Amino acid sequence: MKFVSIYIREAHPVDGWWFGKGPMSVLMKLARMRAATDVVDPKTIEERRAVAGECEEALQYGIRTYVDEMDDAVNKAYAAWPTRLYLIGIDGRVVYHGGRGPFDFHPAKLKTAIEKHLSAS
Repeated sequence: MKFVSIYIREAHPVDGWWFGKGPMSVLMKLARMRAATDVVDPKTIEERRAVAGECEEALQYGIRTYVDEMDDAVNKAYAAWPTRLYLIGIDGRVVYHGGRGPFDFHPAKLKTAIEKHLSAS
């Protein structure tokens, strides 16, 4: 079984819906969120790939990260914005979907779902 992560449009860019200042930044620090608060919304696929690489490294979940194209096809297909985790089975069915981030973004829950899915296979 193969697992991948797909990085979509930046959820909280500095030049968009930003969490870097004010009460939200305090809440994120208190909740120990690992979301970046200094990212500008990528304008090219190369910029999006660079940010995705930083995200993959920061989260350290050990799953290869792919990048949604600039037309946001994956994001639109799975209603993934602002942040959502999915586990799709080999048959194409959704095995697990997390809630909307950033406060319901829990990679550990996805890991548990992956382990449960693998043990049932």
